[in-house]
Amino acid sequence: MEKTNIIGKGDQRKVNPNWFTGKTWMKVLSEKIKSKDQDIYHVHFEKGSRTKLHSHNGNQVLIATKGIGSLEIFRRFGSKKKDFKIKRTKKITLKEGDIVHIPAKVLHTHGSIDKKKEFAHIAINILPKKNAEYKTAWYESDFKSKVSELI
Repeated sequence: MEKTNIIGKGDQRKVNPNWFTGKTWMKVLSEKIKSKDQDIYHVHFEKGSRTKLHSHNGNQVLIATKGIGSLEIFRRFGSKKKDFKIKRTKKITLKEGDIVHIPAKVLHTHGSIDKKKEFAHIAINILPKKNAEYKTAWYESDFKSKVSELI
């Protein structure tokens, strides 16, 4: 078997800056290992960067690999797709080696919690069913009480 570098800075994939609060980059591990059942990313959050509020149509597992970060879970209020209210229901600190499971359709954010240090995790996005597309809904939010619009 040929040895390949799948965790270094090589093969960085550009990310949509509208999905993050600061500088973030990732490596697509699932392409390297030719996975068909899940999408796997090694995501690197620069100092203080985190995802914007979002949810997925499939389950997600995060494995912290560097620094200290957090996963925040939110509950939504109201039936509109836009302009709904939110309340944080859980904040979990993530340290290297920690593993968390995020069920499908749960509104959440994750990333670095320290403006002076980086954070990284492996994200395993489990396809909702065989040969289905994994979809993420992204939102603008103040992370406190409201969501202003769907991105």
